[in-house]
Amino acid sequence: MLCLGLLLLHGCATLPAGTNRSPRDPWERMNRTTYKFNDKFDKAIARPVARGYRKALPRFVRTGIRNFFDNVDTPVVMLNDLLQGQFKAFCNDTARLLVNTTLGMGGLLDPATAAGLEKNDRDFGQTLGKWGAHKGPYVVLPFLGPSDVRDTFGRVADTYSTPRTYIKNDYWLYGLWLLDKVDERSRLLDFDRLLDSAYDPYAFMRNAYLQRRDFKVNGGQSQGEEDRERQLMEEAGEDDTAPPLKPSRSTTPQPTPQPQPHAQ
Repeated sequence: MLCLGLLLLHGCATLPAGTNRSPRDPWERMNRTTYKFNDKFDKAIARPVARGYRKALPRFVRTGIRNFFDNVDTPVVMLNDLLQGQFKAFCNDTARLLVNTTLGMGGLLDPATAAGLEKNDRDFGQTLGKWGAHKGPYVVLPFLGPSDVRDTFGRVADTYSTPRTYIKNDYWLYGLWLLDKVDERSRLLDFDRLLDSAYDPYAFMRNAYLQRRDFKVNGGQSQGEEDRERQLMEEAGEDDTAPPLKPSRSTTPQPTPQPQPHAQ
């Protein structure tokens, strides 16, 4: 029923006036429809729940919850370490899992970081990109948000790589999944004001996601299609929708120094 409703809304979706279609987003009309659905769900349910979660739980409790989920999902990172040929990182992440599971009270604490074991972040979508798989068109998934074709397949593989998937008790399985999503949403609350104030929140979200994924896969080196799109956007005068990944230097004009009178 959800998919049917989105398809029906897709027929009524229109692009904002003066918007040029992005080469990376050929499904933009459908994506904007899904984005509007996700945005309404977020503002009505997900965002208020996340605010209540942040207000009800102290910071150290939320930190412990995030540490726990990061530790449980470490096997996902370890598997992709191996698939990417990162054997040193695999040993590092294996040590992190052992240290945090034992000394860290099941992962609630993070003594591994204090011990100098770096925390890595790898997923199967990134692995596919490292091995040359094309990212494919940008796509907005219902409830899950921004993605692309490659990362959508990667999400499925990562789901079956985490031990949480194999919990037999449905109450624990879906309860942990819900807690993880609420905690994840609460950590994005500070981003809401920036998103809500954007001229085109959809384009802002799309550009931020694609830049971040490009950085994770290519080390920040843009590929040809991104260069072509940037050129098109600059020609159309619309490049200001792309958020910078790093804060830029202040552009506030400095006062012109006044000439000093010569000493008599």
